[in-house]
Amino acid sequence: MYGWRGRLGLIVPSSNTTMEMELHTFLPVGVSLHTARVPLRNVNEEELVKMNALAVDAAKLLRDAGVEQILYGCTSGSLIGGKDYEKELEAKIESEVNVPVVSTSTAVIEALKILDAQSILVITPYTDGINQREKEFLEANEFEVLDIRGLGIEDNTRIGKLEPHEAYRLAKASFIDEADAIFISCTNWRTFEIIEILEDDLGVPVVTSNQASLWLALREMDVMERIPELGRLFTEF
Repeated sequence: MYGWRGRLGLIVPSSNTTMEMELHTFLPVGVSLHTARVPLRNVNEEELVKMNALAVDAAKLLRDAGVEQILYGCTSGSLIGGKDYEKELEAKIESEVNVPVVSTSTAVIEALKILDAQSILVITPYTDGINQREKEFLEANEFEVLDIRGLGIEDNTRIGKLEPHEAYRLAKASFIDEADAIFISCTNWRTFEIIEILEDDLGVPVVTSNQASLWLALREMDVMERIPELGRLFTEF
């Protein structure tokens, strides 16, 4: 039986071409991944809110697969409503399907806290408007956002075509000594290959949307896998 160690249900935007592939690459033995999609083509506030309204329907389909944990895999979508929006979204889904739910935004917050990060540099592919929403969300959760740099991309399919080295170069070019962690945002931006390298080169923890999502989802399932390639988060906690 697939998923003898745990079955993880994943909800992703329909245009996301990265998250499933990254999670599959480092999925622990005995853990299976089952995906449902919700419609989104452009990363803007209007489409994100519309997408979230369909999250319960997607979760009901995952429930049919007998998943033990549901992960809502969208960073901007799970924070677009501000502080506690992600918790409200998780609670709404959970109450409808009776399966535990975590979102990417919750995972990022928990990852930054456990790494004792306070002053952070944020790297995104987003437009200025979405970046402002993200900055407000992080600051409402008591993090100091020293800087937030985006690529100004709204087309999510285009985001999915970004290479890991683009995240590395933007993070390195933007880094300031006051930062005690780097957060690379967006579940559709491929980053797994550069997490360990960036931590080695800059000397601070690196959190990415997909890395944090996988970390928290597995730990919610009591799967305590250590994955050195995914940085300090997966080796120390």
